[in-house]
Amino acid sequence: MTKTHNSYLNREISWLQFNGRVLQEAGDKTVPLIERMRFLGIFSNNLDEFFKVRYATVKRIDYAGKAGKSELGGVTASELLELITKIVIKQQTDSLKILSAIENELEQEDIFIIKEDELDQNQTEFLKDYFIKKISPALVTIILNEDIDLPNLKDSAAYLAINMHLKTGKHQYALIEISKNMDRFIVLPQKDGKDYIIMVDDVLRLCLNDIFSIFDYKKISAHMIKITRDAELDLESDLSKSFMEKISDSVKERQEGEPVRFVYDKTIAKDTLQFFIHKMGIDSTDSRIPGGRYHNRRDYMSFPSLGRTNLLYEKIEPLPVKGLSLETSIFEAIDKKDYFLYTPYHTFSYVVKFLREAALDPKVKSIKITIYRLAEISQVASSLINAAKNGKKVTVSMEIQARFDEQANIEYAEQMQREGVNLIFGVQGLKVHSKMCVIEREEDGKLKRYGFVSTGNFNESTARVYTDFTLFTSHSKILKDINKVFNFFEVNYKIYRYKHIVTSPHYTKNTFYKLIDKEIENKKAGKPAYIRLKMNSISSYKMIDKLYEASRAGVQIQMIVRGICCLVPGVKGMSENIEVISIVDKFLEHTRTYIFCNDNDPKIYISSADWMTRNIENRVEVSCPIYAESIKKQLLTIFDLCWNDNVKARIINQAGNNSYKKDKKPKLRSQFETYNVLQAHLNDQ
Repeated sequence: MTKTHNSYLNREISWLQFNGRVLQEAGDKTVPLIERMRFLGIFSNNLDEFFKVRYATVKRIDYAGKAGKSELGGVTASELLELITKIVIKQQTDSLKILSAIENELEQEDIFIIKEDELDQNQTEFLKDYFIKKISPALVTIILNEDIDLPNLKDSAAYLAINMHLKTGKHQYALIEISKNMDRFIVLPQKDGKDYIIMVDDVLRLCLNDIFSIFDYKKISAHMIKITRDAELDLESDLSKSFMEKISDSVKERQEGEPVRFVYDKTIAKDTLQFFIHKMGIDSTDSRIPGGRYHNRRDYMSFPSLGRTNLLYEKIEPLPVKGLSLETSIFEAIDKKDYFLYTPYHTFSYVVKFLREAALDPKVKSIKITIYRLAEISQVASSLINAAKNGKKVTVSMEIQARFDEQANIEYAEQMQREGVNLIFGVQGLKVHSKMCVIEREEDGKLKRYGFVSTGNFNESTARVYTDFTLFTSHSKILKDINKVFNFFEVNYKIYRYKHIVTSPHYTKNTFYKLIDKEIENKKAGKPAYIRLKMNSISSYKMIDKLYEASRAGVQIQMIVRGICCLVPGVKGMSENIEVISIVDKFLEHTRTYIFCNDNDPKIYISSADWMTRNIENRVEVSCPIYAESIKKQLLTIFDLCWNDNVKARIINQAGNNSYKKDKKPKLRSQFETYNVLQAHLNDQ
């Protein structure tokens, strides 16, 4: 096939389209009102991380002048930087309109977000007292002069840029840092049955005279600014330092990374703006985004609920897994058959219970597990430490380069080491992203293995909002393969062969190539053939080209891709047999499922790996086959529910317009219907 720039969608633009789908949720009037506010926070938080990582990467490519148009989907790096800024400005403008609409609707619910000039006397007194007791003791205020260098502003922290017009005719500039430790939303006492909320930013504006009382000024202004820095870790080569020390030092240096985005209140005076741009060293390649009165809207993820359950999604009660009990032995249950856990519809407590049981069971000799991101207070970590204290040999492969969770993982790693856990810090040059555990138990004088494989992190917090699959199994051959992966962690110059699981970086591409080739062969032979894929992202041109080849052979391909999709579906002669949808809803779709027709005897895998170059070539990933027919049936049903969603599914196409999937069938919202189907399954005989 002759490659043109139309063969692939640009990765960064595709990601911005995904974040546009998040923004759609904030604007969707069928979504509960406070949840819409929180989606605005998710949109903003996503954008912060995008600029820290992806925009910063493109900026480095532009500086180096290395990548051509083909590597960036038909544009140069400098063109892409401009295009990103243009799209983001449009999205930010849309987000401000959505925010204004939400605030108006909140007022109809007697919830008022007020500014400092809208306070009555009682509210003013309440906030003055609040400022003295809660804010002032921790306030960081920086006084600036032309001849004094500006200290490095913290990455993604919000600041009030102050300009005092002194009576002498001069200007005195200052910065007030809005600390992450401050509550961003302050709930005022109710009045006449109405709720009032004020942003801490406006409390600072209210108290400017108190903060700057020593200056003799005739006018003062305060406008929000924020800087985003390149988040790439730069690991030094000092051989005297441990890997953990290098990561820790690099995380600290991240706060001094090169600026890549500058967001400012568009009402700020030009001279004030120029002063701060000059002081902060913002250059023309940095994305300058005019915004609203408030930045760090990621804080809207924690918008107070005010007890208004009618303005929130109804909380679901996580379901039990039929046949598994939190009160009896999980080992005994999975000794008889495989079990399938689908969080957050099922309770994550089974994972914790399994590890706790292993920690206490005298027959358990060893536990091996991979950890990528842990909850802030992790029962998983506590169970592993408990096991080590009980004399089990506990081996943890800890990925301390999990982006933005490095420091938290380092702290847990140090704690585990102190308690006798054997820690492995992955493989040089590869991130360990696989999600697996294998436990060895002595039974009748022999060691028997039990374990689980998952699509998601072993994290109690994210398990409440991320959809993920976990397979509990005692399948000896699968667990033998998984144990080989742990051997690879310790002796990684030796490449093992696996008979059942599929691993990156050595086998994922070729194995899935063969599975796709089998569908092509079956289609040409007149046999049933299809491919169904669900993943977070697809950006590997090699995998995309293979799917194009299958499409040209007539294989029907259905794809559910939440985030980045560089594949262009529906193009005649290239991808007319490929359809792609994306679902953004109450929960974050995080499952990865790969289904191949195999002449109506489906081969199904759950996986930690997306089809991105990094997952296939630069990480340790595991895709696990599903052998139990009952679990296969469930996975096929779940895929069908997602595919038939006509409420929250968007069509992915070259236009990138995020249009909703519409048909004449009865309304089906897959996340809600999935819970109903799993609940009904509990009652099946």
